[in-house]
Amino acid sequence: MDEKTFALLIDADNISSKYIKSIIDEAAKEGIITYKRIYGDWTTPNLNSWKEVLLNYSINPMQQYAYTQGKNSTDSAMIIDAMDILYTKSVNGFILVSSDCDFTRLASRLKEAGMVVIGMGKTQTPKPFVAACSKFKFLDVLANESDTQTADTVKAPAKASHGNGKQKKSNSDSAISSKTPLEEILDSISKIIDDNSNDEGWVLASLIGTNIIKLHPDFDVRNYSYKKLIDFLQNNNFEIKKITGEKNVSNPTGYEIYVRNHESKNVQ
Repeated sequence: MDEKTFALLIDADNISSKYIKSIIDEAAKEGIITYKRIYGDWTTPNLNSWKEVLLNYSINPMQQYAYTQGKNSTDSAMIIDAMDILYTKSVNGFILVSSDCDFTRLASRLKEAGMVVIGMGKTQTPKPFVAACSKFKFLDVLANESDTQTADTVKAPAKASHGNGKQKKSNSDSAISSKTPLEEILDSISKIIDDNSNDEGWVLASLIGTNIIKLHPDFDVRNYSYKKLIDFLQNNNFEIKKITGEKNVSNPTGYEIYVRNHESKNVQ
């Protein structure tokens, strides 16, 4: 089954850049993001923190001047773009990132057109906007949950970075995280497993391969001197098991490979 496609539209005037990772992670769970746009007056210094992360996450900044003080022209630009995208019929849904109630009617209109509308904002987002969306995710809650999971994550062994051994940290990343690219990838894999595993913590390896590319498009196990994803996972503190299955076109090897976080190994 083909994955759903979404347009990700972010209100930069209303959402802090510190939530960028939570936004991208949650968006990737919904499907393929074909549009990534963020709206604001980029001539103003209050959006400097956003400028540092846009290139890293391949988000297109849409310039909207504040023509009149006290009036939010960003909202209008985002609404017009959303309707333009709607009429192209190129997506299955929209992800609207804002805590502004002004997008309530837009969410309702998109749903009337048969679109899935995912809202993201802070917990103080007005109820009408929350109710107008098909689903709403609170970014401050997600960020706190992510911080807790990161603190509890079992660190990968030293051999995990044996590849070229020179994983550099970009300036834009340093504004959000002090982790190396490899550590970011391992954390993302651990979260994919947590979000999709069965009661014993196991998840199909193929699902990890599909979802990690959404979060890290540049990920390739060969960058770390591995030929197979399974070898990469096994040598980076994840448990692997193979289950014999029916050999067919969709399963030419005759077995299915499952993965779980090492810390889950005692779960019965």
